[in-house]
Amino acid sequence: MTATTLHTDRLTLRLPRLSDFDHWADFFASSRSVQEGGPKDRVAAWQHWASDVALWPLKGYGPFGVEDRVSGAYLGEVGIYHGEGYPAPELGWFVTPAAEGKGVAGEAARAVLGWVRTSFDWPHITNIIMPANARSIALGLRLGGVIDPTMPGIDPGDVVIRHDLRGAA
Repeated sequence: MTATTLHTDRLTLRLPRLSDFDHWADFFASSRSVQEGGPKDRVAAWQHWASDVALWPLKGYGPFGVEDRVSGAYLGEVGIYHGEGYPAPELGWFVTPAAEGKGVAGEAARAVLGWVRTSFDWPHITNIIMPANARSIALGLRLGGVIDPTMPGIDPGDVVIRHDLRGAA
């Protein structure tokens, strides 16, 4: 499986590794995951994570593992999700508790948006966010997206934020 590696000033975004799963399982075991369909037990978390990772060989895009460029510490996952039931590719993210509030998700998401603009001929990409997830909604808007109530989400009531990929980067 091959994938692009992206770099920002602070971060390396790379193909997911098996060792990333423990962080994912911890996230989905916690109450923090309620906005992402959790909590989930380890088996359900594995099924979710493995299906997302499988997007890389199946569709040529997927989630990136996010690491601190200096220490190599795992900080989260940011990338393109497009599993069964998704209306279109979606830009999504999660970060570890140690990375929260430090701009990691935004920095990584901007890198992914730039990569998508140059790699795919998509007019837009969305964030699909549960309405109670105010922090993710705020991030989607800070990234330059606009709430578009005409676009489909996954679940009723989802907030869909559309990012124009053909405009200025």
